[in-house]
Amino acid sequence: MRIERKAGAVLAETAMFAAMVAVVATVLMMVVFAKGLVAALAIGGTVGVVVAVAMWLLMRGTLEPPRGPGNIPSRSAPSTTSAKAAGTSAGSKAPAAKAASAAKDTAPVGTAPATLSAARDGSPDDLKQIKGVGPKLEELLHSMGFYHFDQIAAWTEDEVAWVDENLTGFKGRVSRDDWVSQAKTLAAEG
Repeated sequence: MRIERKAGAVLAETAMFAAMVAVVATVLMMVVFAKGLVAALAIGGTVGVVVAVAMWLLMRGTLEPPRGPGNIPSRSAPSTTSAKAAGTSAGSKAPAAKAASAAKDTAPVGTAPATLSAARDGSPDDLKQIKGVGPKLEELLHSMGFYHFDQIAAWTEDEVAWVDENLTGFKGRVSRDDWVSQAKTLAAEG
């Protein structure tokens, strides 16, 4: 569990710890290594600064502001007061652009091809013969209603676009591996 702390508290804790390390280093220099006071203070102070910087670098990653719906800063959001002062509706343009982008993202792609509720004669073709189709993808194709090479061979560009978009976890695979031409070949052979 990560504990959120304010930046000032972390800075104070870091400074206190660094000061304690500096004092301990200074005493060690004076007593154990028999250094003079000036040399001990210089070495202790240097050790303290090094420890402070190291601690700051280590703790800097924990100083993120808490995330949540009300705490996400927006640097690019236009100021409504400046837009009103300028006599423009900058605030209304951004939501319209977002809505258009969202509609574009959610607009259906292509046309769904014809599907089967089960394999003909209870025996599906081995779709794994198509390059790029493994056991999981074959299972996904079966769950979508595609069991036979001739089904895939008959897909139009619109239908390929639809399948490409709706292959969860495998988007774009149909076009990339050219399943339609592979399926035509396999259907003719079989």
